Amino acid sequence: MLWLGTIAIVPLPLFPMERFQQSVRSDANLARWVRGTLVGISAGLLAIFAVALWIRPYDQYGRPVAMGTHRQIGLPPCTFYALTKLPCPSCGMTTSFALLVRGDLWSSLRANAVGTLLAAFCLALIPWNVACAVGGRLYFVGSWERVLTRLVTVFLILMLARWLIVVGLAYLKL
Repeated sequence: MLWLGTIAIVPLPLFPMERFQQSVRSDANLARWVRGTLVGISAGLLAIFAVALWIRPYDQYGRPVAMGTHRQIGLPPCTFYALTKLPCPSCGMTTSFALLVRGDLWSSLRANAVGTLLAAFCLALIPWNVACAVGGRLYFVGSWERVLTRLVTVFLILMLARWLIVVGLAYLKL
């Protein structure tokens, strides 16, 4: 700030504030690439749920399995489990998705409760993404960055808390 007598000269902002405020506000019109991204995310989530429907989360006797269904889509065995004989924080996630899309809520929760929550959240996210893309604005969200940061943080904390419980119970059985 530069003072000229009683008048203060303040430099202009580097970016027009209207443009910055408009990009942050949830009622602003979304750019085409944002709308396309929302539709693309929905398509990706639908593909994930299609794979979850394709996976067989039950053994040959019809009992739900707790983990290992990711092997059916060509993924390698869990390295953490192979080395420690303890499940990793994400063990059972694929199985919980596969069980939830079949309506087997209790078995999905037993496989990985955080995976069940994540699957339910992703199911709710699909129509929200489509509605936002069609409507041209983010509904119920003030700041996408803030919401995304909080969601990732909450899911990581829940996943690690569940993992600590599972590992703790495994040690108690030893």
